[in-house]
Formats: sequence, C-alpha cells, structure tokens
Amino acid sequence: MNPMSIAPYHEALDLLAAKLIEDERTLGVEFPYVTAPDGAWQTMPASVSAGYTGANWSHGNWFCGFWVGLLLASYLHTRDEKFLTLARERMLLVEQRAEDGNTHDIGFIFLSSAMPFYRITGERRYRDIALRAAARLRDRLVVTRKGAYISSWGPMSDPRGRASSAIDTMANIPLLYWAATESGDASFLLAAEAHARMTDRAFTRPDLTLYHAVEYDTTSGARLRGYTYQGQHDESSWSRGTGWSVYGLAATAGATGDRQYLARGGVIADKWLQQLGEDVVPPWDFNDISADAPKDSSASAIMAAGLIDLARLHRDEAERAKWQGEADRLLAGLCRDYLAREPGHRGLLRKACYSMPHQIGVQSAVMFGDYFFVEALMRFAMPGAFSLEHRQIV
Repeated sequence: MNPMSIAPYHEALDLLAAKLIEDERTLGVEFPYVTAPDGAWQTMPASVSAGYTGANWSHGNWFCGFWVGLLLASYLHTRDEKFLTLARERMLLVEQRAEDGNTHDIGFIFLSSAMPFYRITGERRYRDIALRAAARLRDRLVVTRKGAYISSWGPMSDPRGRASSAIDTMANIPLLYWAATESGDASFLLAAEAHARMTDRAFTRPDLTLYHAVEYDTTSGARLRGYTYQGQHDESSWSRGTGWSVYGLAATAGATGDRQYLARGGVIADKWLQQLGEDVVPPWDFNDISADAPKDSSASAIMAAGLIDLARLHRDEAERAKWQGEADRLLAGLCRDYLAREPGHRGLLRKACYSMPHQIGVQSAVMFGDYFFVEALMRFAMPGAFSLEHRQIV
C-alpha cells in the first residue's frame, strides 16, 4: 500500500496515544465504555459481571479488555514503554474476569487483552490467562440434535440463557481458535466451528440479513424464534450484527481452511455493502429510514476488520483487491469524517451507537468501536504486530 494512503491511519493512532495518556490520569481503576453527551467517558469497574436482575439482563463490563488492547496498540505504534506499563496495571484488574462463567463476552475481554499481550511480550502468564478464559467460553457449548451452539448470556444452569445465542458470539469465538492452536486441544476448534455452522444456518434470513439473537430448542436444535435486543425490531437488519458475523466467519475460514466460510463471509458482507451504498457509515439499523436515524461508526470499524481478513484469506487476486479496497474505503472515511479530533471528546470515533432501544451510547464513542477501528488500522499500518494475521487458504 502507498505510504501516503495510510498517513491518516497513523494520524488516528497518534490521536489515540495522546488521548490514552490524558485519560489514564483521570480514570482511576474504572474502564471507559461510552461517552456522555459532553464527550467525557462514562466508566465501570472491570469486576462488574453479567447477570439477571429479575427478568432483566445486564451485560456488565464486557469492554474492559478493549482498553488494554488500545494501550498495547499504542505501545507498538509509539514504542513508548509507559503504554506497556499501563497495560500491565490494567490487566491486573481485567484478569479476575477469566473465570467468569456467565457470558460469551469473556471472548471479547481476553482476545483483545491477554491474547495480544502474549503475542507482543511472549510472557506465558498472559497465555495462561487467555487459555483459562477460552475454557470458560468452550463450557458454554450446548449440543443439540441439529448441531451445537455457544450460549451467549447467563449461567448455563439458567434455561433462559442456555436457549439463546446472539450474533455477537461470532466475534467472540476467535479466542477459541487461538486456544486450539496454542494448546493443541482440538476441542476448542470443534466447539467454535460447530457454533459458526449452526449460527450461519439459524441466523441468516432468505434476503441475507441477520437476526440479532435466536432462541433454540435445546434438545432438537430447532430455531424457536429470531429476535432482537439492540435492533429496531425482531425482523430488522441491525447493522453492527453483520459486522460481528463477517468477522467470525473470516476467523472460522482462517482456522479451518474451509473455503465455504470464506464464501459465506463474502456473501454476507456483499449484502451489507449493498445496504450501505456510497456512504461509509450505516444507520444503527438499516430498517430505520427516518431522516434523523443515528449512525453507528462502530459497525463500519468492525466490518473493516472483517473485510481485511477476507482479503488476506483469498488467493484470488481480484477478490483480495475487492475486499482490501472496501476495507480501505471504510477506514479512510472514518479517519476523514468521524475522528474525534476535538479535545473535549474523549473517544476516538464519533457517532457510534451502543443501543438505540435502551438509549445507551447513542451518537457517542463506544469502546468496542474504538478497539476494532484500531485493530483494523494496525493491520494496515503494522501487519502481524498486533493481532493474528490470517494466511491465504490454499
């Protein structure tokens, strides 16, 4: 890639490093997750786990690992040891979540923190943390007559959570693929691939849009219903969900070498890009056609990371160029139009949307959006340094 074309990516990484150092002076032991209307970070302790309060479900702090990942990316970008020191201190707070059996989000927490920590430093302490977390994620596998899936929410003893899975889980399973390679235990890979196969079958509608969540019959494996927590309605096309799917399908293709997952990732991505049109950031839900529908920049950041993976996996040069070009278009647009350059805005990407139905983080920066944006930038700016790079499928 032309060095001039990635100059905006380095600018974004410079901005990230400056903001992280400023924010670390004020955060104490809590972790950011969304920005308030005034641009300040709202924070939560890493120890807040997911769980039910009556009939209501709380996701808890599923974003604490992303902050560690941003510190590690800034260390690689700047080679300033203070970022590595801060990341070590933060990991002491995050590590306690490695035995959390309540949520699939244990994948997000540790694939963004312990995994890159081990990759960067080679210290087995971080490898062991990530493997412990992967074992808890594997424990969430529910085996049915039609296949197996990873339950997304709640203790496995609770029938409400045990029957349900979300499209977000597709972006958690890369922790399992890494664990299979790192430990030599193929059960991690088998669990993750089984989940990807069943999710693709149960979540994909005839028009190639996706459900946010599915409730299964835990014996037969039949889909009882498709529904949403964060989309406009149960049958709508929640834009971020497609990014989670493409990211996980690409990871599955890379881990298994099976081209069917690469093809499915491309088909699902093509539908999303068709819905997006000439814009670079979608509405929070493609079915919200109102003039003032909030955007979700995190959806484009996540999709860009997945598209880069599709490009790296393809042996066909035309396909590689297509997906690389689309990823670059999204990232360039985010850098041009969505970077929070103003000092009062503490996030990196403006105009994301955590949950429109719950009115959380609407028109805000969101921690997961910033993380996947940076992961994608690092794959262009420093290939192979930060996150696992997929190789072409032979």
